[in-house]
Amino acid sequence: MSGRKVLLPGNWRIAWAFAALLVLTSALFPLHTPQAGATWCADVDVVVVRGTGEPGWLGDVVGNPLYGMLQDRLPVSTSAYPVAYPADHSFNLGAGTQNLVGHLNYQAATCPGQRFVLVGYSQGAAVVHAALGTGAVNWYPGRVQLPGDIAWRVSAVLLFGDPMRAIGWGVPGEYAGRTGNWCTGGDPICGGGANAASHVAYGHSFVAAANFAADRI
Repeated sequence: MSGRKVLLPGNWRIAWAFAALLVLTSALFPLHTPQAGATWCADVDVVVVRGTGEPGWLGDVVGNPLYGMLQDRLPVSTSAYPVAYPADHSFNLGAGTQNLVGHLNYQAATCPGQRFVLVGYSQGAAVVHAALGTGAVNWYPGRVQLPGDIAWRVSAVLLFGDPMRAIGWGVPGEYAGRTGNWCTGGDPICGGGANAASHVAYGHSFVAAANFAADRI
C-alpha cells in the first residue's frame, strides 16, 4: 500500500505559511538535536517544544531563559522536559505530538499529583496546537492528541512566535483561559511583520509569561 500522504485542498494556505516559517528559521538557527530530560515528581513539569533548529537544551531563544524565570516565579517545585522531535525543515508536527503526549501520559501515571506547563516557540507552538487539537493542524499525519482525562492537569500554555496566530487560530476553548500567546512587533511568523530579527526577540515577554503561569498554578 502506498505511504504517500495527500494534503487536503483546504489546508494549502496553512502549508505555505509553514513553508515560509521554515525558510526564515533556517536562516536564524543551525539544526540541533535536543537532549533528554530527567523524569521526577516535581509539583509542576515544564514541557518545552523548541523552534526550528533552535539550539540549547530547552531552547536558547525561549525555553532556557523562560524556565529560569519560571523557577523563580512559581511557588512550587519544578522539573523541565525538552520534547524530542526533529524541529527541522520536515515540519513533522506528528512526531512532536507523539513525544509530547507520550511524556505527559507517562508523567501523569508516574506522578499522580503533577501539573504541567506547556511551552511552544515557533514550530514548537504549532506542535502544541496540534497536541491540543487546534483545527488548523489536527489533520497532520501521525498527530496524537492529549487525552481528555489528563487535560485538566495542564495549568498553563505559553506560546511565542506562534504561526497559528498569524492565520487567526487559537487553542481549543477548554484551554483558552489557560493560554498566553506572545508575538513581538514586526515578527513575520506570528504577526505578518517584516522584521526577521523580531522572531528571536522574546526576552521582554518572559516576566509576563512566568506571572501568567504562576497565577494558574
